[in-house]
Amino acid sequence: MTPTTLFAEHDLRQTLNDEFHARPPVPLESPQLISYLAFHQQDVAAGEAQRHLAELGERLGRPLDAGGPHCLLDFGAFQLKWELHNEFTSYTFIRPVARGEGLDGSTSALAVVPQDWLRAIPGRLMVATHVELRSAAEVSPEEVMAQLSPTGRQMVGAMVADGAAWVFTDFLFEDGFSRFLVIDVSLTRRQAGRTVQRLVEIETYRLMALLAFPVAKDVGRLLGRAESDLARLMDRTGSARSPEDERGVLADLSALAAEVEHSVARTTFRFGAARAYHSLVMQRIEELRERRITGLPTFHEFMERRLLPAMNTCQTMARRQEDLSGRVARNSQLLRTRVEVELERQNQELLAQMNRRAKLQLHLQETVEGLSVVAITYYASQLVQYMAKGVKHFIEPLTPEGLTAAAIPVIAGIVALGLHRMRKALAAADGGH
Repeated sequence: MTPTTLFAEHDLRQTLNDEFHARPPVPLESPQLISYLAFHQQDVAAGEAQRHLAELGERLGRPLDAGGPHCLLDFGAFQLKWELHNEFTSYTFIRPVARGEGLDGSTSALAVVPQDWLRAIPGRLMVATHVELRSAAEVSPEEVMAQLSPTGRQMVGAMVADGAAWVFTDFLFEDGFSRFLVIDVSLTRRQAGRTVQRLVEIETYRLMALLAFPVAKDVGRLLGRAESDLARLMDRTGSARSPEDERGVLADLSALAAEVEHSVARTTFRFGAARAYHSLVMQRIEELRERRITGLPTFHEFMERRLLPAMNTCQTMARRQEDLSGRVARNSQLLRTRVEVELERQNQELLAQMNRRAKLQLHLQETVEGLSVVAITYYASQLVQYMAKGVKHFIEPLTPEGLTAAAIPVIAGIVALGLHRMRKALAAADGGH
């Protein structure tokens, strides 16, 4: 009885466990020639690398399913370890050789791989390195050290795996390849595989980390100009004397903010990837368990002296960029607040003017209402007079003139009271809304 028959299994359980055990080192036994290639996958269609790998299998009579992100293929004359990463694909060609074969550099693991297939690998070459795994009986460390002294070349070397091997390199390109020499003193096959894997990963992650350095230089030029622009805009803010001046500065600040934010969005991934790659480089060097070879810098010292300054530059540019983005945002907010305060002041002045106009209209309205009472009273009294003249024989001894005079105060009071009630009703209705 298995857990899968008892429990509902998570869809990713097996996949995650397989990933945990993925990409193990290939056990190696000296002498071996290893050639490692890594191709940047920008602008490469999805699945193209897998299709190209399957083509090699068909050509060499070993059909394969390259649908996964990694595989190890044995073609007899050589082995190929293929891996698909986020930004690059790597090809590790492993070729066993006879003792002493290729010591003069006349051959490599790539010599037995179809050359037209190699030329058609999709992507742009990022890393190319040859690793020679030789036994101490073939190449002694003392011989290598003796050859180094007259050349004057800057060599990096260390005893690794607690002294079980010696490693030498200069990290320079020779015919387009960097080179590592691993002298096997007492490595096990798995130790040898892990050592070679760590060396090619150091070379890969070193160059991938350095992809951010040209970006950092470009960002540095942008930041120098943007910081000067920000200083000039702040000077303009201090000398602004009108809302139009402030709005002009705010528009320029908004344009500067957009430019800086575009740079942040464009470079955030590259700087973050550089930090991750640099961390992997130093981790792989630590896993080598170096011991110093007298007269040679260790891998850790070399990276501290050559790679770390570039990484520090990238981190500094990233921090400056984030700091500038924050400063532009703060200054924009301050200026925006200043513009808003000025607009509020103008709105208050406008409201005050509207209030004065409303009061004036109210006075005019009251005046008009007073005139309306007089006018209505006048016309109503005329109607009363006309009516009184028509019935003057029935109202004797009163005269039409006397009756009209007596009606005028009554009419005026009724009209004034009516207008007052109407105004009160309108005010009550407006208050209800």
